[in-house]
Amino acid sequence: MPRSYKIKECFYTLQGEGAQAGRAAVFLRFTGCNLWSGREEDRHAAVCKFCDTDFIGTDGTNGGRYTQVQCVELVRSLWPGGGRPYVVCTGGEPLLQLDGPLIEGLQAAGFEVAVETNGTVPVPEQIDWVCVSPKANAPLVVAGGDELKLVFPQAEPEAQPDNFTHLAFEHFFLQPKDEAGQDHTPATVAYCMRNPRWRISLQTHKIMNIE
Repeated sequence: MPRSYKIKECFYTLQGEGAQAGRAAVFLRFTGCNLWSGREEDRHAAVCKFCDTDFIGTDGTNGGRYTQVQCVELVRSLWPGGGRPYVVCTGGEPLLQLDGPLIEGLQAAGFEVAVETNGTVPVPEQIDWVCVSPKANAPLVVAGGDELKLVFPQAEPEAQPDNFTHLAFEHFFLQPKDEAGQDHTPATVAYCMRNPRWRISLQTHKIMNIE
């Protein structure tokens, strides 16, 4: 039987973060993650405790189980035409499922393929754009890519920005942690001004109130 992919949701929007912020994109969100179950009762024991994304199940917009052909057709159907078609594979941790055949199928349909990963799983070489968001206490096996996006601040010593600047990324972003009752933007701005290797990445999709 053909392999199937478990998709939480798939939708057309604008990329809200990082170097591609403002660019039209189809978001293909895979279920599952290797750093947190996604269930609130497990958050206290998770490696990543501050995730703000629902990646459990297949009940989101266009969610379900798809073969490679069906998944490519779904993504293609959501692109309105024109421009350079762009798909962002995200999660959860998309590289637990995303593989060469699906990447190649998306590229054959004309899409530039991006991945947003926690960096604990090797990235297939076919990927066009690699965004890594490392997490404290998680082994980082991806040492290079297009952008490194670090949630800031993280208290753990191994998650301090200075620990990542030797890596082979084109862009280095700090993203203020989205934490109830606390605004980490001023501290993130101050750090970037003191350390201009880093740029600030805001979650502009939340500011614009879009998905």
